[in-house]
Amino acid sequence: MTTGRGVAIRAAHMPDLILAIDQGTTGSTAMLITADSRVLASHNVEFPNYFPSPGLVEHDADEIWRSIGEAVSTVLLGIDPGRIAAIGITNQRETSLFWNRKTGVPAGRALVWQDRRTADRCEALRAEGLQEHFRARTGLVLDPYFSGTKAEWMLQNRPGVAEGAASGELCYGTIDSFVAHRLTGEHVTDASNASRTLLFDIHRLAWDEELCARFGVPAACLPRLIDNDAVIGTTRGVGFLPDGIPVAGIAGDQQSALFGQACFTPGMAKCTYGTGAFLLLNTGGTAVPSHTGMLTTVGWRLGGQTTYALEGSAFIAGAAVQWLRDGLGIIQTSAEVEALAASVPDSGGVRFVPALAGLGAPHWRPEARGVIVGLSRGSTRAHLARAVLDGIALQITDLLDAMVADAGSPLRELRVDGGAARNDLMMQFQADVLGVTCVRPTNLETTAMGAAYLAGLGVGFWSSPTAVTAAWAEDRRFLPAMSDAERGEQRADWARAVARA
Repeated sequence: MTTGRGVAIRAAHMPDLILAIDQGTTGSTAMLITADSRVLASHNVEFPNYFPSPGLVEHDADEIWRSIGEAVSTVLLGIDPGRIAAIGITNQRETSLFWNRKTGVPAGRALVWQDRRTADRCEALRAEGLQEHFRARTGLVLDPYFSGTKAEWMLQNRPGVAEGAASGELCYGTIDSFVAHRLTGEHVTDASNASRTLLFDIHRLAWDEELCARFGVPAACLPRLIDNDAVIGTTRGVGFLPDGIPVAGIAGDQQSALFGQACFTPGMAKCTYGTGAFLLLNTGGTAVPSHTGMLTTVGWRLGGQTTYALEGSAFIAGAAVQWLRDGLGIIQTSAEVEALAASVPDSGGVRFVPALAGLGAPHWRPEARGVIVGLSRGSTRAHLARAVLDGIALQITDLLDAMVADAGSPLRELRVDGGAARNDLMMQFQADVLGVTCVRPTNLETTAMGAAYLAGLGVGFWSSPTAVTAAWAEDRRFLPAMSDAERGEQRADWARAVARA
């Protein structure tokens, strides 16, 4: 507990828990994790998204902070906070904002990774022939998804932001930086988050002066770069936590999930099935350039050693099931989709391309739209449900094909997580169309687990990544059972459907 004057009173016994804060796009989750990787308590608190006009998406960072406070307070009910050995942070990556260095007050709403207001600016940069210039340094494509053009827009359009940033009065950063600053007073970020900004040289592992200058982002407002398992500082004046708890691990959500899946060896990969789907492949100490539309990104940096990854994202995964529920009304709850889809032997020739928000990697076609083909008089809602699950899995085949082409070696297995990975029918189909074994862990909350592992490594709660590997546990293994001929037919049908999108 903390006295009214902010003096820390810690528990007398040894700390035996890690607190992970998973700050997402629609809510914040707090999770307490034991030394044997069990989840002792978990709680999620939602907060509003704001849509000022089509294509614009914003967050109120104070509302994010309150959601974190409520989530943490809930998981600590009946638990002495002195048991917390360290706090880890994972976050929605490209969402960014400016805030006051002394008071922590945001200088306007955060611009969310989904925000498209800088699409014209990205198009103008591409027209200047700068796409490969940015890709070579940052590993990214020029797209409003990333943070750099968001920072530029705020500097140019919000009164006082440019002056405050230049003087250092205002901090700039992604959500991890904001949360860490509120917890400790330190203005930091890690390379996994920095590598999503268009401002960071992933080879030199430093802010790029030329790219920052191009967007008008002053060095004075940028966070200090730290390793992913570094001890940032300790809590102070937080209110819902006592002073003195180490904050010791940061990673962007998808890199955190790769770490939480114990994908520590080059060639290991994971796919997280959430609202969208994100596939990451560990490439070790080499930043593998992509020639297929993938992103080259920093996985993590531990003890001064950098691990890189290739990343591909599908914008719509679980959101397609939500569309069946909310848009079409053919199911009442998302959990019903598996039984409905399993009531027919296959999709009956129906094919669904889930381009409801455009196509991501490797196509990068934001103008693409969802397509249903192959309907007949015999098609039922069950066939459509089956086609939706198939479509979610088939888009991952495009990503994996591209990654394997870039990496130059085949994938032995794919570790899967996220809410939709609970769907046995879809996971079996995923293994079948990939021709690769899919492995599901006992704990699907791998994003929070990654942050917990990093924090625990930072304070010696776990001795090494080897100890994390030992703590990771397998739930089920899905082995490919589809013939090569049928797999080829599925992939060819899918390619024809994507062409129509």
